[in-house]
Amino acid sequence: MIFQHFTRKTIFWIGCIIVCIGMVMQLPMYFHAQSMGYRLVGMRVDWTMAAGMILMAIGLILTIYGLIPEKPIVSHNQPFLQIRAMDDAPIRWPHIALLLAMALAMTLDVMKPTILSFVVPGAAQEYGLKSPINPHARIPVALLPLCGITGTVMGSFIWGWMSDRIGRRASILMAAVVFIATSACGAMPEFWMNCMMCLIMGFGVGGMLPILFTLMAECIPARHRGWLMVLIGGDIAGAYLITSALASWLVPDYNWRILWLIGFPTGILLILLNHWIPESPRFLLLHGYTSEAEKVMKRFGAVAVTQQADAAKSSANFSHSFRHLFASPFLGITGAVVLLALGAGFIRFGFQLWIPSNLQRLGFSQARSFEILRNAALIGFPLNFLIAALYGLWSSKRTIILLTTLTAASMIGFIILGDQVVQHPLLLYVLLILPIWGVSAIMSVLSAYAVEIYPTAIRSRGSGLISGTSQIAGVFIIALVALAIAPPSLTATALMGAIPLMLAIIAMILLGIETHKRRLEDITAEEIQKVHTIVDEIPIART
Repeated sequence: MIFQHFTRKTIFWIGCIIVCIGMVMQLPMYFHAQSMGYRLVGMRVDWTMAAGMILMAIGLILTIYGLIPEKPIVSHNQPFLQIRAMDDAPIRWPHIALLLAMALAMTLDVMKPTILSFVVPGAAQEYGLKSPINPHARIPVALLPLCGITGTVMGSFIWGWMSDRIGRRASILMAAVVFIATSACGAMPEFWMNCMMCLIMGFGVGGMLPILFTLMAECIPARHRGWLMVLIGGDIAGAYLITSALASWLVPDYNWRILWLIGFPTGILLILLNHWIPESPRFLLLHGYTSEAEKVMKRFGAVAVTQQADAAKSSANFSHSFRHLFASPFLGITGAVVLLALGAGFIRFGFQLWIPSNLQRLGFSQARSFEILRNAALIGFPLNFLIAALYGLWSSKRTIILLTTLTAASMIGFIILGDQVVQHPLLLYVLLILPIWGVSAIMSVLSAYAVEIYPTAIRSRGSGLISGTSQIAGVFIIALVALAIAPPSLTATALMGAIPLMLAIIAMILLGIETHKRRLEDITAEEIQKVHTIVDEIPIART
C-alpha cells in the first residue's frame, strides 16, 4: 500500500488537506456569478468543480482510514480502573478547554441543519420550486430539507455505533471533515446536486451532537456534569441566533448560498481544535487502552486507582448492540425519552423549519421575517442559564418536565390564534420564544439526560437513538409537505408538536429517573439492581 510507511495520524492530515483543496476548487463558479447576484442555476459543471469533487472523495477515504485506531493488547486478568477518581477531580484548565471546544463544536454542528430554514426561501425562488410563496410550481422545495434530515437520521444511528466502536474523539474529527466537504452545497448549480450534498451533510451532522454530549458526560466530574452539559447545550439556541443573524446580514448581498459556504472555514476551525479534545477515559478503559486512559485521567487531575469496580464491570457486561436499549433495564426510560424526542422533533422540523416561509406568506418581507426570528432567539437565549441551573442544582427529571410543559403551552397558543397571531406583534414574540429557544433547550437537556441513563458500552448508541428519533419526526413532516398532504401552516405544525409533547410529559412523570449529581456507573448499577429486585420479588408475590 502506498501509505504503508505513514502513521495513521499522518494519513488523516493528508486526507484533510486533500479535502480542503477539493473544496477550494468548488468556489470559482460561485465567484464568477457575482454579476448575476451569485445565482448559479443553469450553469454547467466545469472540470475544476468535477476534479474537486473527486479529490474530496479521496480525502474523505483517507481521513476515515487515518482515524481507525489500532487494536489494543488486552489482558483478561487486567483489573478495572476505578472511575470514581475521575468524578472526584476538581475542575481544571483541561476541563475548561474541553468545554470551550465542545461549545464551539456544538454551535457549528447545529448551525448546519438550522441553515435549512433560511436557505429554503432563496432556493425556492432561484430554482422556481413549490413553496408557501409559490404554491403552483411542480417540484417542491421541501425535497431539500427532506434530504438533509434523512441524512441526519442515518448519521445519528451510524455515528452512534461508530463512536462506541472507534472512539468519541475520532468520530468528532471525522464529522468535521464531512463539514468541510459538504459546504460545497453552496456552489452546486443544479437543485438535484444541492439535494445530494445536503443528504451527505446531514449524514455528517446527525451523529456529532450525541457524540459531543457523550464525551462531556464521560470527562466532567459528576457534581458539575449536569449544569455544564446543559449550559454548553444551550449553544443549540445560540446556533439559531447566529444563523438567523448571518442570514439577515449576508443573504441580501451574497445570496442564500453563502450560508452553506461558511461551513468551509468553520469546519477547518473545528479540526484545529482537536488538541483540546481528548478521548474519553471510560471508552479507553472499556476497550483495553489502559495506559492511554491513565494519561487522560492524569491530564484531568484524576487518580487512576487499580482495583475492582463493580459498577464499571456492570457497564462492561453489555455487548455493543442497539437491542440493549430496548431491553431490561432500559426499556421504560428509553420509551420516555424517545417520545420526548419525537415531540421536540415535530416542533423543530415542523414548526421551526417552516416559520420563515410562513411569516413571509403572512405578509412579512424576507429581511423582516429573519429579523423577527433573530430577535426571538436573542430574547430567549439568556434563559439557557436558568435551565442549566435548574438541571444542575435542582433536578434533571423535573427540569425536563417543566420545560416541556411550557413549550407545549406555547404551541397551544399558536393553535388557538392561528394566522391571526401576526396581528399582535408583542404576543407573536412571546409565543415564538419557546418554539425557537424552548425546543432547543429541550434538545439540550434531553441530550444531556440521554448520555447519563445508559452505560459506557452503549452510551453513544443511546444518545444517537434520541437524536435520530427527533430527526425521524422531521423526515415524516417534511415528506408530508413535499407530497402536499399537509400544508406547513402555523396551526398544523403547532398541533403536530403539541400532541406528542403532552404525551411525553406523562411518560416522563411515570418513567423518568433522576440523574442529578450522580456518577454514571452508579446510575447504571441502580437500574440493574431494580430489575434484580423485581425478579427476586416475583415468587413472593405469587405466594
